[in-house]
Amino acid sequence: MATADRALLVGLGWKRAPRFPGMPAGEQGRESLLELVELARSAGAEIAGTVFQVRESAAPATLVGRGKLDEIRAEATAHKAPLIIFDSNLSPMQQRNIEAATERRVIDRTQLILDIFAKHARSREGQLQVELAQLNYMLPRLTGKGASMSRLGGKSGGGGSGGAGGGAGRIGVRGPGEKKLETDRRRIRDRVGKIQKSIEDIRKQRALRREARNAVPLGTIALVGYTNAGKSTLFNALSRAEVLVSSRMFATLDPTIRAIRLPSNRRVLVSDTVGFIRDLPKGLLTAFRATLEEVQEAALILHVSDVSNPHHAELDEEVDKILNDLGVADRPKLYVFNKVDRLTQEQRDPLLHRYAKGAGTNGGPVLVSGLTGEGVEELLRRMDVALPVDPVVTLSLRLPLAEGRTLALVHALGRVLHSEVEDSHMLLDAEVPVSIARKLKLSSFANDGTSKRARA
Repeated sequence: MATADRALLVGLGWKRAPRFPGMPAGEQGRESLLELVELARSAGAEIAGTVFQVRESAAPATLVGRGKLDEIRAEATAHKAPLIIFDSNLSPMQQRNIEAATERRVIDRTQLILDIFAKHARSREGQLQVELAQLNYMLPRLTGKGASMSRLGGKSGGGGSGGAGGGAGRIGVRGPGEKKLETDRRRIRDRVGKIQKSIEDIRKQRALRREARNAVPLGTIALVGYTNAGKSTLFNALSRAEVLVSSRMFATLDPTIRAIRLPSNRRVLVSDTVGFIRDLPKGLLTAFRATLEEVQEAALILHVSDVSNPHHAELDEEVDKILNDLGVADRPKLYVFNKVDRLTQEQRDPLLHRYAKGAGTNGGPVLVSGLTGEGVEELLRRMDVALPVDPVVTLSLRLPLAEGRTLALVHALGRVLHSEVEDSHMLLDAEVPVSIARKLKLSSFANDGTSKRARA
């Protein structure tokens, strides 16, 4: 989408029972339209205006009625908007009919999201995944122009343009031949096959890297949440990293992983993931396996919610639906209410009162502000408690100096209480997680008892 695109946004609400109890009919559609405004801005569009309609049901041919189509066309003309964006997923037929009626370029919510993903993808895999999703979306929407789309022109004499009676045509151009539309479809299918093979090769490489990473077992914690919930800001606060932070939707597409140390001295990996959104196209869930695999491999999921959003409960339900689709609904999960710095004291007090009891038992959400750092220490403590148990043991070790890798990992993943060199060996007293001790086979380097200094 060009930066200078002026767009008219069209939203719909439905009179049938609302999806979320207590939300008036059409209210969800209005909230979704506001979200579409942010999506369009993230894509670089200039918002010319919005149109909203509440309907009993969708019109099969054009989604909206003829009268509303006339209104949309008039609004687009008045605001000089060459682009119309629908906050719904349009069928190929509906998109063509609306374009014919309004004489404007028309895209739907899925196409807009794909455009944003294409803009923000940085890694080679991310770019391939976006292209794959775009091609799969485009394939059923290709349309031809009849005989003008034919690659071969038929005969010059009577008898029609092809097949029988076509003998008077020029040599090499008899018959209708392969239409341009068919050629385009074939090229897209060929390109889809090549992209799928490339992505599969990258996926295998990533699996090998993950296997190498798992050679030293570190618990993985994945941050998930609705888009623009402040995950990247919180990720920076936890890991002291400098991941891109932006109010634009889908600013984070490629997974970012950093190691942090918990209060118990355990080191864990924390991954920042792509933000979820309501009605996220299935093709994108399939495409962005790079980010989503980190969620599926996580030992603990941090569900980050923008508590300053009055509808955060409904948005959290959308995230839970996607986690269920990924098959990780039963994974240990910790709810994190982010952006508490935006709440007034009157808004904070009920939250503190409501969840104060749950916090002690690790049952309630953690109230934090990734921007100011408020509550981050408490979050680290709760992460430590919520992670699967990996007790720390104190060991006395006698390691050959030639075991440089093992020595480095004991220092990096444990806490060395005392160390000294004796001949060609390093004597260590260290606190090490049981899983690390088992993986590094530290029992084979055990010294008899711990040193006096370690006992002290």
